[in-house]
Amino acid sequence: MTRTPSPGTRAAWAELLATARRSVTDGLVTGTSGNLSVRVHDPALGTLILVTPTGVPYEALGADDLVAVDPAGHQVIGTLRPTSELPLHLAVHQDRPEAKAVVHTHAVHATAASLLVDEVPPVHYVTALFGGPVRVAPYARYGTAALAEAVRTALTGRTACLLANHGTLTLAPDLATAYARTTQLDWLCHLWLTAAALPGRTPRVLSPQELTEAAGALSGYGQPSAGPGD
Repeated sequence: MTRTPSPGTRAAWAELLATARRSVTDGLVTGTSGNLSVRVHDPALGTLILVTPTGVPYEALGADDLVAVDPAGHQVIGTLRPTSELPLHLAVHQDRPEAKAVVHTHAVHATAASLLVDEVPPVHYVTALFGGPVRVAPYARYGTAALAEAVRTALTGRTACLLANHGTLTLAPDLATAYARTTQLDWLCHLWLTAAALPGRTPRVLSPQELTEAAGALSGYGQPSAGPGD
């Protein structure tokens, strides 16, 4: 692939790489697991989906390793093969035009929760960040159309889901928000696992009304770009 990306596309790639490396530092992925994508409009090339490549450690990637596909999945830029989870990313970008970024990780606490329940109980108001209780997509092998379809269903009305026996997926209008949602999701799962581990006790959960009230409060919380909190 020899097409030349615009400066804006190159900047988006730089942000993608920085975020991918952060996911390793933050312990959300190990080795070459996990993958990220962002959708951009390149003035010369049209709509592109930038994705991390398969099987390459993030620290080994540089500015010239940019990988981009068109919305149908045809590679437009780069010589490295796109992530094996490309069908999953394409499905989310197709279904959710408001989402320009997708983050998939193997975060430990969230993945552990995916082994135990079909939905993460709403034990904290950050659940409202995801549109409601986070569903667990049934297990399907990584990289398959079956997994993409399972995730499509689990994401209905949500900005995040778990992948059974696999990991997490979050989406957002920008990469920073998608990544922040990933960290909040793993924290939520850690909280629930900690509380649920106490023998003979069941963690209290919030009602749908309480979640709706929290969602309204969070939508106007803090300074621009601030995360949720007290």
